[in-house]
Amino acid sequence: MNSFFERRYFIQGLFIVMALGLLGRLYYIQIVDDQYTLSANKNVLRTILLFPGRGPILDRNGKILVQNEPVYDIMVTPRDVKPFDTVKFCSLLGIDKAGFDKRWKKAVAYSKNLSSAFEKQLPVQLYASFQEHLFEFPGFLPVQRSVREYPDSIAAQFLGYTDEVNDVDIQRSHGYYHRGDYIGRTGVEKSYENLLRGQRGVKNSLVDSRGVEKASYLNGMLDTPAVAGERLISSLDIRIQKLGEKLMRNKVGSIVAIEPSTGEILCFVSSPTYDPNLMVGREHGNNSAALNQNPYHPFFIRPIQAYYPPGSSFKPLSALIALQEGVITPQTSFDCTGTYWAGNHPVHCEYPHGVANLTTGIAVSCNTYFCNVFDKLMNKNGMSNTRSNYIDWRNRVSKFGYGVKLDVDLPHEGKGYVPDTSRYDKVFKGGKWRSSTFISLAIGQGELEATPLQLANIDCIIANKGYYYEPHLIKQIGDNKVIRPEFTVKHDVGIDSVYFKPVIDGMQAVVERGTAAGSRISGINMVGKTGTAQNPHGKNHSLFVAFAPRDHPRIVVAVVVENSGQGADWAAPIASFIVEKYLRDSITSRPSGKTPEWIMNQNLLPEIKQKPVKLDTTKKQVADNAKLKAGLKNAANRKKKEQPYKQLLAIQTSKNEEQ
Repeated sequence: MNSFFERRYFIQGLFIVMALGLLGRLYYIQIVDDQYTLSANKNVLRTILLFPGRGPILDRNGKILVQNEPVYDIMVTPRDVKPFDTVKFCSLLGIDKAGFDKRWKKAVAYSKNLSSAFEKQLPVQLYASFQEHLFEFPGFLPVQRSVREYPDSIAAQFLGYTDEVNDVDIQRSHGYYHRGDYIGRTGVEKSYENLLRGQRGVKNSLVDSRGVEKASYLNGMLDTPAVAGERLISSLDIRIQKLGEKLMRNKVGSIVAIEPSTGEILCFVSSPTYDPNLMVGREHGNNSAALNQNPYHPFFIRPIQAYYPPGSSFKPLSALIALQEGVITPQTSFDCTGTYWAGNHPVHCEYPHGVANLTTGIAVSCNTYFCNVFDKLMNKNGMSNTRSNYIDWRNRVSKFGYGVKLDVDLPHEGKGYVPDTSRYDKVFKGGKWRSSTFISLAIGQGELEATPLQLANIDCIIANKGYYYEPHLIKQIGDNKVIRPEFTVKHDVGIDSVYFKPVIDGMQAVVERGTAAGSRISGINMVGKTGTAQNPHGKNHSLFVAFAPRDHPRIVVAVVVENSGQGADWAAPIASFIVEKYLRDSITSRPSGKTPEWIMNQNLLPEIKQKPVKLDTTKKQVADNAKLKAGLKNAANRKKKEQPYKQLLAIQTSKNEEQ
């Protein structure tokens, strides 16, 4: 009897222990460890990130500059992949086996348990055929994204491009960006990234055993919609942007046009340029590498990064400062004999101008006149005060936007260069320098350097008679058409408005009867100044700044064409075409006879000089090099002797064909 009860209690106790063990295990599985819950949910529940469309960018008249195009990324989670037909898989995606292996190793190296991009940016047509067989490839999941599309393929440096985030981008974003996300890398895409990118959403769906979506989970209660990025209205005018890029084809330089009453940039040409669509799609990497190797550097944003001596376009600014300082009046005259002597250093004029006042000095671009003006500025309180006078002059120049950033809404803007006193102290020990030391600054040469944007901004100040608004490329933001408050602040340069008339009179004479007379526009009173920026590496740069109409200026334009000679030859006609196209939407003939089509067809690209190959100086190699040179010489001689016979043969062949 006792033995029976003992066995009964033992069996009951055993069952109780087993039950407790099972309950404990169930508690652990369901409450403590979520591995099984996740696994079960994963079989029926799929969480999909919804990527918003980036905000479109339009020109000032509502024309689309950049929009979105849907694409698909194929994601993979290596742990969930089961054996499948890799040949068929590769065929559907348009890749080879080697490409598959490379992508697979990369995905496994990243994580076996986390999803990563296996193939990116599949166009809709390719994805459609792949989707029909998606159930055959467990572990692979499509994610819809959008990429940029540029309908007119213009304004590449202004718009910029997007690129996949790297580790640094992810770290800086504090977890916002993840692998496979895209970010604005350059241009407006970068400056306005936080507005353009929008906000990601989440969608939870129930799927069957083949991964096919069947229904929304909990009727979408846990879903969050994606919020599209803000729409940006740029200040760009697509009409003159297209014209400007055509005019600068096969040329190096830039065009910047600004509406002086607002600071809105109407035209932003950096040449050579590139098709922004090359930076989109599966060939993005290859195209980017090829553009980086281009010797003319199309990624270089010349309107805000290239530095040029302003040349004679700087003379009106010097005149305004001298008028404000009271060292000259509009009637102040100097006699030009063709050369100004700064100590023992001559500064030449193109020809003797005789006695010239301020307006005439600007009209004929007299170097002698402005060297005298600069000398008066530097020595207004005596030669012993040259340093303090120079510092005061430099501060006034900086108010015009030289030597400082204008804070345009693009990344990597340059500030140009206006030398400070330390520059001359290093060259001339003991501070023994006078106005003759840097007289070249008087005519916009020497150490003085400016960006094309700064050149255009100077003319905005002249057009407005003493002030400017911060140059900017985005006119309005979002549906509410928000304008950034800093773009409405008036920047006064400290020059009384009464001093602008004689300067503008001189600039008007430049176009009416001076160096830019060949680019005069019938019926439009254009005011401008030509410049020839010295270039120590080759032919001088052609430069021209202008605004129109004179009385109520609507457009300011600055043009720089590198290695092309005088400002009147190339920059002035290009600027005049931009001005007339903007004001009239048409182009009439010019006194010079030059037409837009003629300029478009001219190739002014400077020759790329190849670096000489260093020869091996070992005895054997020297002998081989000598043989090589002798062989090349003999070949050249043979070619020279054969040339007359080849010409005769070509003539005879031509006659035979005609017969």
